Formats: sequence, structure tokens, C-alpha cells
Amino acid sequence: MRPLLGEEEVAAAAEVVRSGWVAQGPKVAEFERAFAGYLGAGHGVATSSCTTALHLMLHALGVRRGHEVIVPSFSFIATANAVRYCGAEPVFADVDPLTGNVTAESVRPLLTPRTSAVIVVHQGGVPADVDAVRAVCDGVPVLEDAACAAGSTYRGRRVGVGALMAAWSFHPRKLVTTGEGGMITTDDEELAARLRRLRSHGVTVSAADRHAAGTSIIEEYTETAFNYRMTDIQAAIGIVQLGRLPGLVRQRRGLAARYHELLADVPGVEPVRDPSYGTTNYQTFWVTLADDIALHRNDLLARLSVAGVSARRGIMAAHREEAYAGHPHVPLPVTERLTRRSLILPLHHELTSADQKHIVGALRQAIAAETLGLAR
Repeated sequence: MRPLLGEEEVAAAAEVVRSGWVAQGPKVAEFERAFAGYLGAGHGVATSSCTTALHLMLHALGVRRGHEVIVPSFSFIATANAVRYCGAEPVFADVDPLTGNVTAESVRPLLTPRTSAVIVVHQGGVPADVDAVRAVCDGVPVLEDAACAAGSTYRGRRVGVGALMAAWSFHPRKLVTTGEGGMITTDDEELAARLRRLRSHGVTVSAADRHAAGTSIIEEYTETAFNYRMTDIQAAIGIVQLGRLPGLVRQRRGLAARYHELLADVPGVEPVRDPSYGTTNYQTFWVTLADDIALHRNDLLARLSVAGVSARRGIMAAHREEAYAGHPHVPLPVTERLTRRSLILPLHHELTSADQKHIVGALRQAIAAETLGLAR
């Protein structure tokens, strides 16, 4: 992935620097309104990262020690870590083999009286079937980790619409980037107000509002909270980036369609696709290797690297990392297979048709060479 950053972003950041207001201020508020408006959400609450957004969402729900939160292991480790930040225990659910997302069927048997929330991840931008998960949760709050999903759709609407809370990422691997940064979207006005206090030490009035008041205001701090603020420099870049998003989604879907055409005759390679109920922004284009391909995924990555292709391992499985060694979990056969047999192919705005032909050609050659070697 290469972020698309141009002179407009440079000018926007420079304007903020010249203004002298570089911390959280009016540009953050503008970005929050613009992002929430794009999604059709009531409120946006900008944060320093998607990880801090996840933590704030759980904290706002009162998740604490003794509670359980159901999450996929098949996700970046931040999803599970945010649960531990609250003192609660992540409970790992398995995922669908085609979408890489938790399902109603994988969540249902894990629900207990200790379950305080379920986090549904739209993995790699592929929308999860959130309605089906909500239907089995019987009032347990369902949160959305939409870190990768800006521009994806679910049942004819943008991912995140109608969520109690959804967390977003603006890391450079995402379509919209602010360098680092995140956002929470919600339709609940009171919840949004509390989230804004929680991200800024629990203060009752923001610095921007205090300065704009034209009179002396003595702020108060209502609860122990955090410093999870975004800066106006980041927000200014984010506003420009958000304007690029529709075009970037169209371009990436076109590139993904080209990958699907080129991979159609490569045996044993299954690329990620749209689910029946939505569309993906293809933030990540991963492929899964069939079990009858003897070539180890890591060996394939090495061969692709020699051919000049910067691929990487597929989505991680948190329960296989040392940080979660010994953490109890139910069997996770799909997660195990996907994390062992998948890899991510390059996909960015500068990718050409010739690049894609080279990438798929290198993939085909590596698999064919292994098959030929076995046959001998």
C-alpha cells in the first residue's frame, strides 16, 4: 500500500501551521462533521488512533475486569488489546472462510452472562453481516471495528451506518490517512459528548471552545480519562483525503477486478471477493492458497520478493502471538487456516496493469515450479 498524498494535503497542513492552532481545534471539528456526514452518522469523535477509539468505546460502555468481550482472533492485535486495556478478557470467535469475519453462528455459542460487548471487525474492508450478529446478541452491545472499511457498503448503505459505535483508522495503509489517527462514529448525542470528554482528560469544555468564548471560562474535569486527541494538522490532511475517497474506492475496485481476471486461471488461489450483502473497498487484497498446494506461504513470499513483488503475510491471528500465549479459546480452525494459507498482494493507486501482470505471473510461476518439483 502507498498512501495517495499530494500538494493539496501539503497546503492544508501548511495553512494550519501558519494559523498557530496546531493541536485539537476547529479543523478537528470540521473533519468530524465531514466524516460523519459522509457516512450518514450523527456524530464523529476524532481520536489519536483506531486503537484508542476502540478503547474509548469499551470504556464508555463500562467494560471492566470480570467482563468478557467477543472478538475475532483473525484481526490486527489491537482489537483484542483494547479489551485487555479495560481489564476484561477477549473471547476469540472463529470467522467465515470467505469474508474473514465473525458470524452469528461463531458468536452465538460464546455468549455468556459475563459478555459485555461483541466487536465485529470488517476485515480488510470486507463488510461483516452485522445485522445477523446483532440478532443473536439479545441486547449485548455490538461495536464495529471498521478500521479498514471506509468506502465499503453493507446492504445498500455505508458500513458503520446505524452502529451503536464504530471505530475507524486513518493509518497510512488505509484509504483515508492522517498519518496516525482514528474516529468514532455514533448516532447517540449524549454518548458522543461523553466520548469527547473522555478523549481529553474528562474536561467539560474544549480548548477551542474556551478560546472562542470571548470570556473567561474555568474548565472542570469530571472523571479520570485519557489524552487521545487528534491534532488540527492531521485533521486538515484528513479533510482533503476524505474528498479523494470515492475516487479511490472506484479505482481500487477496478484494480481488484483486474486481479480477479488475471487469477482466474491460477489453480489453487482463491482471491477475496464481495459478499452477497455488500461491497468491499479492497483496502486489502488477500488470496488464500488451497490445501493441495504444498508450497509454504512463507516460502511463496520469499519467492515473490526475489521477483520484486512486495507481498506480505495475510491477516494475523492474535491467539497465535506470544502476547496471547496460553490464553484459553475455543477451536479456531478457519482462523488457523486463513492466517497460515493467506497472503496480501500489492494494491495501491500507482499500480499499473503491467505491475499486476508481473505480480500474478510471479505467483503463477512460483506455484508451478513447486508443483513441477513435487511431480519429479
